[in-house]
Amino acid sequence: MVKQVTPNTAASVFYPESDGQPMADNTKQYTWIVTIKENLEILFKSRDDVFIAGDLFWFPVEGDPDIRQAPDVLVVFGRPKGHRGSYKQWSENNIPPQVVFEILSPGNTTKEMANKFSFYQRHGVEEYYIYDPEKITLKGWLRSENILKPIKEINGWVSPHLGINFQMTPETLSIYYPDGRKFLTPVENDDLREQERREKEQERLEKEQERREKEQALQELEQERQRYQELLAQLRDRGINLEDL
Repeated sequence: MVKQVTPNTAASVFYPESDGQPMADNTKQYTWIVTIKENLEILFKSRDDVFIAGDLFWFPVEGDPDIRQAPDVLVVFGRPKGHRGSYKQWSENNIPPQVVFEILSPGNTTKEMANKFSFYQRHGVEEYYIYDPEKITLKGWLRSENILKPIKEINGWVSPHLGINFQMTPETLSIYYPDGRKFLTPVENDDLREQERREKEQERLEKEQERREKEQALQELEQERQRYQELLAQLRDRGINLEDL
């Protein structure tokens, strides 16, 4: 039976913005969530129609707040950036998140992940990725013929929506921008910026040293020219003309 939602009923429905649970169960899971979310923000910073969030409640059905999930990272194409307390799909031109990431922790149960998969399949997710940083395994699904089908070869896979590349090694997952740059943690990004700053400063100092050396050489050349002119003047005073020699 389909639940009918009247305007008065819809207005009185409470949509929570938190379930009281932590964003992550451990530091490794948290680091991965932040790394993926923030690098995607960087990737799409010039596009105003891409909304990215982490651990945000997604309500796909108006009037039923019990139908919800909070993906570790979600990406929505076709919706503006901006702060939201939750993602109410009916207020977002009924556009569901197209890409979802989940980062596993020891606390995730098989039943919980099965429920998440069913939710994402039912409500229109087009790309779904699960990474287990403990077991170093990545699984992915791509929507085809209205169902999420497993991506058979995930190593080297390029996301159709995001354009990012997934590379698996025995030690970790590496994710790369379309231009080949690697997804970095905030600390790694800061280290890279500091390294670039030091390199630029070193380049500036080297150019300054080169400029000073050129100025010194020009000064010495000018001093030599002046001494030569003084010598010529002294010889002329003595009646000696170098051109007559």
